[in-house]
Amino acid sequence: MAKFTINGKPVESAAEPDTPLLWVLREDLGLTGTKFGCGIGQCGACTVHLDGAAVRSCQMPVSAVEGKAIVTIEGLSDDGSHPLQVAWIEEQVPQCGYCQSGQIMSAAALLATTPKPSDADIDTAMVGNICRCGTYQRIRKAVHRAAGGTS
Repeated sequence: MAKFTINGKPVESAAEPDTPLLWVLREDLGLTGTKFGCGIGQCGACTVHLDGAAVRSCQMPVSAVEGKAIVTIEGLSDDGSHPLQVAWIEEQVPQCGYCQSGQIMSAAALLATTPKPSDADIDTAMVGNICRCGTYQRIRKAVHRAAGGTS
């Protein structure tokens, strides 16, 4: 039985130790904001925070999160008021939207360590998140907006 916290709440999982965290989140806990994309940790759609760091939940066995704190897109805010969520809408980032929760989670991890990122900081932090719609310029603008800069 793995014990950890999700979005500030203690949880237990009876999933097999090698079950990817992504499936525990989506299927056992009903947190479907974290998306399945490629399943090999390359697209970033499944990004969550593990003790503050952006990680790919499709590659993280549930056994590796024992005693740790996980934040999913649902944990950023109850009402979509997180500065990144607001900036995403203001900059009209989403098109199909599938990758957006992973994009936002990677951006949130960046802003937690680099409150005023440069374009290069953003590009480096976001390199592992693929957007099939190609909204990368709007993503960069939204990160700057959320950081208090101009878009």
